[in-house]
Amino acid sequence: MSEFLNQNGQAVPAVTAEQMREIDRIAVEQTGPNLYQMMENAGRNLAELALKTLGESWSESQIIVLAGSGGNGGGGICAARHLANRGARVVLCLSTPDRLSGMPAFQDKIYQSTSGEEIHSSELTAISADLVLDALIGYGLNSTPHDDVAEIIGWANQAGAPIISLDIPSGIEATNGRTPGEYIRPTHTLTLALPKTGLTAENSGELYLADIGIPTETFRLVGIDYSSPFGDCYLAPLKIIE
Repeated sequence: MSEFLNQNGQAVPAVTAEQMREIDRIAVEQTGPNLYQMMENAGRNLAELALKTLGESWSESQIIVLAGSGGNGGGGICAARHLANRGARVVLCLSTPDRLSGMPAFQDKIYQSTSGEEIHSSELTAISADLVLDALIGYGLNSTPHDDVAEIIGWANQAGAPIISLDIPSGIEATNGRTPGEYIRPTHTLTLALPKTGLTAENSGELYLADIGIPTETFRLVGIDYSSPFGDCYLAPLKIIE
């Protein structure tokens, strides 16, 4: 199993998908923050990393956001909105728009009031990308990505642009790193709250950790010895030791 260190050499504990699911449950049911707050924090951090990755060319660059219908997708849609609000050239592609509901659907409703575009996956082959944000599948992957998502993953890997995956590269199992089917090959991964045990130097690219506002007590209730790795920032680069 990989070990993770922040930029000051502090060890950062990693969690399985089951542990992260329990952290999310306790946050929502007991300690907070609620789902919308966590999604908002995840999306804003993803937008910040996108701008950092593009550098001075961000305003001229075309950013393609690939989003699923679950919580990970909601974070991606939120990032698309933050980028569009800054005048970035953003194109959002939902993998399963007919399944969008709850918070992700609310995020999409807000996004529709920005200057950002929204396209069907069949239109991806007609556009170019300077940066791709992958928010298709989160830590809940439990089977081979279905055909539509697999095709989108294939497009992203062939797009010739940097890819930032949100939380875990889509198609990779968060706990063990297995790939039951097509999977994203990112240049960067922005993992949320704590790194996932299935992340490796090979499958994650440059790894960053995002603070999504979960308090220390939440981690303690799951039995995790937690000390904030963030210092004075919300995005912490992580080094992977294998």
